[in-house]
Amino acid sequence: MKKTLLAVPLFTLFILLSSCDQLNKVAQTAGAQLGNPSTLEIANGLKEALQQGTSKSANQLSAVDGFFANAAVKILFPPEARKAESTLRSIGLGKLCDDVILSLNRAAEDAAKQAKPIFINSIKQMTLTDATNILFGAQDAATQYFKRTTTVQLTASFKPVIQNSLNKVGATKYYGDAANAYNKVPFVTKINPDISAYVTQKAIDGLFLEIAKEELNIRKNISARTSPLLQKVFGYADRNKNN
Repeated sequence: MKKTLLAVPLFTLFILLSSCDQLNKVAQTAGAQLGNPSTLEIANGLKEALQQGTSKSANQLSAVDGFFANAAVKILFPPEARKAESTLRSIGLGKLCDDVILSLNRAAEDAAKQAKPIFINSIKQMTLTDATNILFGAQDAATQYFKRTTTVQLTASFKPVIQNSLNKVGATKYYGDAANAYNKVPFVTKINPDISAYVTQKAIDGLFLEIAKEELNIRKNISARTSPLLQKVFGYADRNKNN
Protein backbone atom coordinates (compact mmCIF):
# COMPACT_ATOMS: atom_id res chain seq x y z
CA MET A 1 0.00 0.00 0.00
CA LYS A 2 2.81 2.43 0.93
CA LYS A 3 4.61 1.68 -2.34
CA THR A 4 1.46 2.48 -4.31
CA LEU A 5 0.92 5.78 -2.48
CA LEU A 6 4.53 6.75 -3.07
CA ALA A 7 4.45 5.77 -6.72
CA VAL A 8 1.46 7.95 -7.56
CA PRO A 9 3.03 11.31 -6.61
CA LEU A 10 6.33 10.36 -8.24
CA PHE A 11 4.56 9.35 -11.45
CA THR A 12 2.50 12.53 -11.37
CA LEU A 13 5.64 14.59 -10.82
CA PHE A 14 7.30 12.86 -13.77
CA ILE A 15 4.33 13.71 -15.98
CA LEU A 16 4.35 17.34 -14.83
CA LEU A 17 8.06 17.72 -15.42
CA SER A 18 7.75 16.13 -18.82
CA SER A 19 4.90 18.51 -19.65
CA CYS A 20 6.99 21.52 -18.57
CA ASP A 21 9.89 20.37 -20.75
CA GLN A 22 7.54 19.93 -23.69
CA LEU A 23 6.04 23.40 -23.14
CA ASN A 24 9.49 24.98 -23.06
CA LYS A 25 10.51 23.14 -26.22
CA VAL A 26 7.33 24.20 -27.99
CA ALA A 27 7.83 27.82 -26.89
CA GLN A 28 11.48 27.80 -27.96
CA THR A 29 10.56 26.31 -31.32
CA ALA A 30 7.82 28.90 -31.81
CA GLY A 31 10.24 31.70 -30.89
CA ALA A 32 12.82 30.39 -33.35
CA GLN A 33 10.20 30.24 -36.10
CA LEU A 34 9.50 33.94 -35.59
CA GLY A 35 13.09 34.62 -36.64
CA ASN A 36 15.65 37.02 -35.24
CA PRO A 37 14.35 40.50 -34.35
CA SER A 38 15.79 43.65 -35.84
CA THR A 39 17.44 46.23 -33.58
CA LEU A 40 14.28 48.32 -33.78
CA GLU A 41 12.13 45.32 -32.83
CA ILE A 42 14.40 44.65 -29.84
CA ALA A 43 13.92 48.25 -28.68
CA ASN A 44 10.17 48.22 -29.23
CA GLY A 45 9.74 44.79 -27.62
CA LEU A 46 11.75 45.78 -24.58
CA LYS A 47 9.86 49.06 -24.21
CA GLU A 48 6.58 47.13 -24.41
CA ALA A 49 7.77 44.74 -21.70
CA LEU A 50 8.98 47.57 -19.45
CA GLN A 51 5.79 49.56 -19.84
CA GLN A 52 3.81 46.43 -18.98
CA GLY A 53 5.96 45.68 -15.92
CA THR A 54 6.18 49.20 -14.52
CA SER A 55 2.47 49.87 -15.02
CA LYS A 56 1.54 46.65 -13.24
CA SER A 57 3.89 47.43 -10.34
CA ALA A 58 2.62 51.00 -9.95
CA ASN A 59 -1.01 49.88 -10.13
CA GLN A 60 -0.51 47.18 -7.51
CA LEU A 61 1.31 49.42 -5.05
CA SER A 62 -1.01 52.40 -5.47
CA ALA A 63 -4.08 50.31 -4.62
CA VAL A 64 -5.44 50.24 -1.07
CA ASP A 65 -3.19 47.89 0.94
CA GLY A 66 -0.69 47.82 -1.94
CA PHE A 67 2.07 48.49 0.57
CA PHE A 68 0.35 47.67 3.84
CA ALA A 69 -0.68 44.10 2.93
CA ASN A 70 2.54 43.27 1.05
CA ALA A 71 5.11 41.96 3.53
CA ALA A 72 7.96 42.51 1.06
CA VAL A 73 7.41 46.29 0.87
CA LYS A 74 5.37 47.12 3.99
CA ILE A 75 6.77 50.19 5.71
CA LEU A 76 7.53 49.79 9.40
CA PHE A 77 9.03 52.15 11.96
CA PRO A 78 12.45 53.51 10.91
CA PRO A 79 15.32 51.32 12.24
CA GLU A 80 16.40 54.05 14.66
CA ALA A 81 12.85 54.15 16.04
CA ARG A 82 12.31 50.39 16.51
CA LYS A 83 13.42 50.62 20.13
CA ALA A 84 10.97 53.49 20.58
CA GLU A 85 8.17 51.36 19.14
CA SER A 86 9.00 48.49 21.49
CA THR A 87 9.05 50.85 24.47
CA LEU A 88 5.74 52.45 23.50
CA ARG A 89 4.04 49.08 23.06
CA SER A 90 5.36 47.98 26.46
CA ILE A 91 3.70 50.94 28.14
CA GLY A 92 0.29 50.41 26.53
CA LEU A 93 0.61 52.55 23.41
CA GLY A 94 0.38 49.72 20.87
CA LYS A 95 -2.63 51.28 19.13
CA LEU A 96 -0.66 54.45 18.51
CA CYS A 97 2.15 52.39 16.93
CA ASP A 98 -0.34 50.50 14.74
CA ASP A 99 -1.84 53.81 13.59
CA VAL A 100 1.61 55.07 12.67
CA ILE A 101 2.41 52.00 10.54
CA LEU A 102 -0.92 52.05 8.73
CA SER A 103 -0.66 55.75 7.95
CA LEU A 104 2.91 55.43 6.62
CA ASN A 105 1.79 52.77 4.17
CA ARG A 106 -1.27 54.74 3.11
CA ALA A 107 1.01 57.66 2.27
CA ALA A 108 3.25 55.42 0.15
CA GLU A 109 0.21 54.02 -1.68
CA ASP A 110 -0.90 57.57 -2.41
CA ALA A 111 2.52 58.51 -3.81
CA ALA A 112 2.80 55.43 -6.02
CA LYS A 113 0.09 56.90 -8.24
CA GLN A 114 2.69 59.41 -9.46
CA ALA A 115 5.14 56.76 -10.66
CA LYS A 116 3.63 55.55 -13.94
CA PRO A 117 4.15 58.70 -16.08
CA ILE A 118 7.72 59.02 -14.78
CA PHE A 119 8.56 55.48 -15.88
CA ILE A 120 6.82 55.93 -19.24
CA ASN A 121 8.88 59.05 -19.90
CA SER A 122 12.07 57.17 -19.03
CA ILE A 123 11.09 54.36 -21.41
CA LYS A 124 10.48 56.88 -24.22
CA GLN A 125 13.98 58.29 -23.69
CA MET A 126 15.60 54.84 -23.95
CA THR A 127 18.10 54.46 -26.80
CA LEU A 128 18.62 51.39 -29.01
CA THR A 129 21.87 50.75 -27.16
CA ASP A 130 20.11 50.96 -23.80
CA ALA A 131 17.51 48.43 -24.97
CA THR A 132 20.09 45.95 -26.27
CA ASN A 133 22.20 46.22 -23.12
CA ILE A 134 19.14 45.62 -20.94
CA LEU A 135 17.89 42.66 -22.99
CA PHE A 136 21.23 40.84 -22.82
CA GLY A 137 22.23 42.20 -19.42
CA ALA A 138 21.77 40.95 -15.88
CA GLN A 139 18.40 39.70 -14.61
CA ASP A 140 17.75 43.12 -13.07
CA ALA A 141 19.29 45.24 -15.84
CA ALA A 142 16.03 47.07 -16.52
CA THR A 143 15.46 47.76 -12.82
CA GLN A 144 18.98 49.20 -12.53
CA TYR A 145 18.31 51.36 -15.60
CA PHE A 146 15.20 52.78 -13.94
CA LYS A 147 17.08 53.42 -10.71
CA ARG A 148 19.65 55.46 -12.65
CA THR A 149 17.15 57.39 -14.74
CA THR A 150 14.15 57.94 -12.47
CA THR A 151 15.24 58.05 -8.81
CA VAL A 152 15.82 61.80 -8.72
CA GLN A 153 12.50 62.54 -10.42
CA LEU A 154 10.62 59.98 -8.32
CA THR A 155 12.01 61.54 -5.15
CA ALA A 156 11.04 65.04 -6.25
CA SER A 157 7.57 63.86 -7.26
CA PHE A 158 6.92 61.58 -4.28
CA LYS A 159 8.12 63.87 -1.51
CA PRO A 160 5.37 66.54 -1.62
CA VAL A 161 2.69 63.92 -2.27
CA ILE A 162 3.87 61.87 0.69
CA GLN A 163 4.07 64.93 2.91
CA ASN A 164 0.52 65.91 1.98
CA SER A 165 -0.68 62.34 2.37
CA LEU A 166 1.00 61.97 5.75
CA ASN A 167 -0.83 65.07 6.86
CA LYS A 168 -4.10 63.90 5.30
CA VAL A 169 -4.12 60.45 6.90
CA GLY A 170 -2.72 61.73 10.17
CA ALA A 171 0.68 60.07 9.90
CA THR A 172 2.59 63.25 10.70
CA LYS A 173 0.54 63.62 13.87
CA TYR A 174 0.66 59.92 14.77
CA TYR A 175 4.40 59.62 14.29
CA GLY A 176 5.02 62.97 15.93
CA ASP A 177 2.89 61.87 18.90
CA ALA A 178 4.78 58.57 19.06
CA ALA A 179 8.18 60.26 18.83
CA ASN A 180 7.26 62.88 21.39
CA ALA A 181 5.84 60.26 23.76
CA TYR A 182 9.05 58.25 23.47
CA ASN A 183 11.27 61.31 23.86
CA LYS A 184 9.61 61.92 27.24
CA VAL A 185 10.79 58.55 28.54
CA PRO A 186 13.77 59.18 30.86
CA PHE A 187 17.30 58.38 29.67
CA VAL A 188 16.39 57.48 26.04
CA THR A 189 18.11 58.74 22.89
CA LYS A 190 15.75 61.20 21.28
CA ILE A 191 14.38 60.40 17.78
CA ASN A 192 13.47 62.79 14.98
CA PRO A 193 9.70 63.31 14.73
CA ASP A 194 9.96 64.13 10.97
CA ILE A 195 9.06 60.98 9.00
CA SER A 196 8.45 62.16 5.41
CA ALA A 197 11.96 61.60 3.99
CA TYR A 198 12.01 58.04 5.34
CA VAL A 199 8.63 57.16 3.85
CA THR A 200 9.64 58.68 0.49
CA GLN A 201 12.73 56.47 0.30
CA LYS A 202 10.88 53.34 1.41
CA ALA A 203 8.12 53.97 -1.15
CA ILE A 204 10.70 54.21 -3.94
CA ASP A 205 12.55 51.11 -2.67
CA GLY A 206 9.28 49.17 -2.66
CA LEU A 207 8.48 50.27 -6.18
CA PHE A 208 11.83 49.10 -7.51
CA LEU A 209 11.46 45.79 -5.67
CA GLU A 210 8.16 45.11 -7.44
CA ILE A 211 9.61 46.16 -10.80
CA ALA A 212 12.49 43.73 -10.30
CA LYS A 213 9.97 40.94 -9.68
CA GLU A 214 8.09 41.80 -12.87
CA GLU A 215 11.32 41.98 -14.85
CA LEU A 216 12.39 38.53 -13.65
CA ASN A 217 8.93 37.17 -14.43
CA ILE A 218 9.02 38.21 -18.06
CA ARG A 219 12.60 36.97 -18.45
CA LYS A 220 11.84 33.56 -16.93
CA ASN A 221 8.14 32.95 -17.55
CA ILE A 222 7.24 32.34 -21.17
CA SER A 223 3.52 32.82 -20.47
CA ALA A 224 4.26 36.42 -19.38
CA ARG A 225 5.27 37.26 -22.96
CA THR A 226 1.81 38.27 -24.03
CA SER A 227 2.42 39.43 -27.59
CA PRO A 228 4.19 38.04 -30.69
CA LEU A 229 6.78 40.83 -30.43
CA LEU A 230 7.62 39.95 -26.82
CA GLN A 231 7.86 36.28 -27.73
CA LYS A 232 10.17 37.06 -30.62
CA VAL A 233 12.46 39.43 -28.71
CA PHE A 234 12.76 37.46 -25.46
CA GLY A 235 12.89 34.13 -27.30
CA TYR A 236 15.85 35.52 -29.24
CA ALA A 237 17.48 36.56 -25.94
CA ASP A 238 16.89 33.08 -24.51
CA ARG A 239 18.53 31.40 -27.49
CA ASN A 240 21.55 33.67 -27.34
CA LYS A 241 22.03 33.19 -23.61
CA ASN A 242 21.75 29.42 -23.95
CA ASN A 243 24.33 29.27 -26.74
